[in-house]
Amino acid sequence: MAIVKDARTAIRLAGRLLRSRQTRAQLARRLPSVPTPAPGTVEIAVYFADGPVNMYQIRQWYSPLAALAEHRGVAIVSRSPGAMLALADESPVPVVYARQVVDLERFVTEQAPKVVLYVNQNARNFQMMRYGRMWHVFVNHGESDKMYMTTNQFKAYDAALIAGDAARDRLAEALWDYDLDARTIAIGRPQADHFAGEPPYPADDRTVVLYAPTWEGDRAAAAYGSIASHGTTIAERVLASPRHRLVYRPHPRSGVLDDDYRAAHQRIVAAIAAANAADPSAHHVHDDGPTLGWQLAAADVAITDISAMIYDRLAVGKPLIVTRPVSPEADVDERGYLGDANWLRAEDAGDVVDRVDRAATDADELARLRHWVQRYFGDTTPGAATARFHAAIDRLVARWHEVARARSGS
Repeated sequence: MAIVKDARTAIRLAGRLLRSRQTRAQLARRLPSVPTPAPGTVEIAVYFADGPVNMYQIRQWYSPLAALAEHRGVAIVSRSPGAMLALADESPVPVVYARQVVDLERFVTEQAPKVVLYVNQNARNFQMMRYGRMWHVFVNHGESDKMYMTTNQFKAYDAALIAGDAARDRLAEALWDYDLDARTIAIGRPQADHFAGEPPYPADDRTVVLYAPTWEGDRAAAAYGSIASHGTTIAERVLASPRHRLVYRPHPRSGVLDDDYRAAHQRIVAAIAAANAADPSAHHVHDDGPTLGWQLAAADVAITDISAMIYDRLAVGKPLIVTRPVSPEADVDERGYLGDANWLRAEDAGDVVDRVDRAATDADELARLRHWVQRYFGDTTPGAATARFHAAIDRLVARWHEVARARSGS
């Protein structure tokens, strides 16, 4: 058995090596056609060290960065060949490839950015954070009450752009000796100002149900994913209803670690295809596209796991149901919105259609949502969060100039 396992491991490693070489070769052919920012034109750098599997973290910043680039020089720094290929095709702002540290050093020397934004906590962030004379700012890739949102790694950054009062209170509770007034700036959720796109189904009388589960997690405390516990039943019931339409948008990492979780995901995808084949007018959707917007804005009711999707949906202010993790070890912080959430337990998933119908018409639930929207995001008037984002960047750049003048003695 050990020999067979070792052989399978060797085959997987060889496959990864081959794919890596192919990706690097493809990028080598693509790079000469990628525009390079002129020296000294990048004020704001967005550092992204991850590969393609985590592209969702940077994609959600595309539209806010494009708006920022209208009055600031903005570029994304990529460290991964696979991510760079995707960014070269997709990014609305310039992209710089810095696979090696020497490439990073060249970028810093040529561009001297004033602010560097980080969308995640990749360990390679520290390869960029070694450079002084710029502000290192954590912007994250979502708002939630997961333990990720209170990591002590916040202290590594000069500042953090947070969503609102809930995030501030969360950090105050979790972190020792962290100066919230000096190191956090509340901006809301600027991505919500750019939720866009046309739904790929007709406008009709069906109640649209967005089911957006997260992945299985890499440890027991983060086992929030519901695909294996709730998901197949949710899909079965919604697909069976002639009054409802299912939009299934799973986390891109769903099933990467757990074979059973991946199999459950595949059963849902197959069930959607079968339901559409049986009734072409149903227009159920398996959504694995790169952009997020219409899914949150158009659905009548959303069903999500404990993830940033909860809070993106909260910003829309429409009905929301949250799946209760089945693992007793899952870390569920109920001091915020989750203490007042409309929970769906695995054993109740069979009643999901009735739960959806109640959520869509419950005035009290909508009133509670309005309260939590204000607490988590502040003013959600279209454009308000984008204005706060730009103001935060302006403030950081102005502070950079103040410090630079003071240090130069001028």
